[in-house]
Amino acid sequence: MPRLDGKIALVTGAGAGIGEAIARRFQAEGASIVVNDLDAARAERVANAVGGWPYAADVADSAAVARMFEAVAARHGRLDVLVNNAGIAGHESDPARAERFTSIALTQMQERATTGKVKTHADVTLETTDSEWERMIAVHLSGTFFCTREALRIMSPQLAGSIINMGSIMGTAGGSGVPGYSAAKAGILGLTRALARELATRQIRVNAIAPGWIETAMTEPLAKIRPLLEMQTPLGRMGSPDDIAFAAVYLASDESGFVTGQVLSPNGGWHMSQ
Repeated sequence: MPRLDGKIALVTGAGAGIGEAIARRFQAEGASIVVNDLDAARAERVANAVGGWPYAADVADSAAVARMFEAVAARHGRLDVLVNNAGIAGHESDPARAERFTSIALTQMQERATTGKVKTHADVTLETTDSEWERMIAVHLSGTFFCTREALRIMSPQLAGSIINMGSIMGTAGGSGVPGYSAAKAGILGLTRALARELATRQIRVNAIAPGWIETAMTEPLAKIRPLLEMQTPLGRMGSPDDIAFAAVYLASDESGFVTGQVLSPNGGWHMSQ
């Protein structure tokens, strides 16, 4: 029997990358999928591929999120799994920014190796605007909260459900050059643990996945330092979206029935914890 047979799952940010891989794996395991994405065309493309239902909404907009979950309740009458995957890297409007940072990182390595002293600095925090900071927190952390709050209006009467939040190794180990992203992901991990304790009385499990370096559009601008990232990863490669999707299948399934408040980190050994 498929591992998610008969379950209704909503995956945010499922129009590409990790979210799309999760939607496809969930469908292969028997789940019916609500495919959320900010981009309606991307949501529809993936929904068509998995036989699911597309719903375009910005997870940072609490009113839009409320409407989305009301529509899910009206259409399906229940919700078994929520995957809070939607996120941004912060360089979407300025891809050159990520390339500049990778160039600085390479220069710093060279300086350290040749002179033992770094003279080139990355002033990412100084250059981050209020709006950039606020948007990063809004999409990742507030979006996770808004979607969870609305999902609970459906899950709480069921006395059952699995919520999976997308963290990152940047939220556990921290990352130079990504202060907002690291802060948002760390916040998600703290929120995950708090929710797991609160919702245990209703048998609603809440866990997080903290991916390592994964081959997606988000990491394409890091091509110059990819050899370094692979060298720092004990398994010697970057991960694929399916490496994360399989972890999500486990956390969504009844196989993880005694797992809550945990962070599962498929990262090739780049960061080791516990």
